[in-house]
Amino acid sequence: MNRTRRDLLKNVVGSAVTAAAMTPLGSPIPAWGRGGPVPTEADYFDGTAVDHGVEYRRTNMALIPKAYRPQITTEISDPEPGRIVVDTREHFLYLTRADGTSIRSAVGVGREGFQWFGSAQVMRKGVWPTWTPPREMIKRNPDLLPATMAGGPDNPMGPRALNLYRDGRDLLYRIHGTLEPWTIGSDVSSGCIRLLPEDLIDLYDRVPTGTQVLVMKHMV
Repeated sequence: MNRTRRDLLKNVVGSAVTAAAMTPLGSPIPAWGRGGPVPTEADYFDGTAVDHGVEYRRTNMALIPKAYRPQITTEISDPEPGRIVVDTREHFLYLTRADGTSIRSAVGVGREGFQWFGSAQVMRKGVWPTWTPPREMIKRNPDLLPATMAGGPDNPMGPRALNLYRDGRDLLYRIHGTLEPWTIGSDVSSGCIRLLPEDLIDLYDRVPTGTQVLVMKHMV
């Protein structure tokens, strides 16, 4: 990493980051194990769980690569601990902590033409939130998308949503769940940050309203 990029990172996050280079998992459903059978959609779920009275499909973590499972890392030293930092190229979300460590989770991010970068704040939080697709999204898929959809196990928002604002304005981007665990680690969304439901529930419980969010193109 050259000096210019290192200095930029220090200004933005506070330290250099050494993130493992990951191959996006992508969609359709990938075969992570070379030579093995291609997993089916059903394989990616392992029974059900109940959350706030809602029964949903539990992720089969055995099919999620170890590097994409939540872990404690020292990859970021943040001068403002308590932030959410997203590396969109490596597909990782970090929740930074005061002891110099971070909780790292794998994410799906915006596909080409829908990426965005910069700062935001978590200004609203929701449990099993309603999904209201933005007008632009409905225009692209007028026959496929509902005007609104109540929260529940089939709602693409998943069990939680962190609504992102900038300067008091709703960016219409969310940190939310996914119904497609095989897409974690890929460029798949219309700009929102997607997590596995279990990772999202844990993040939601740790993050208060007002939390700063930094979405970066790449941190290395």
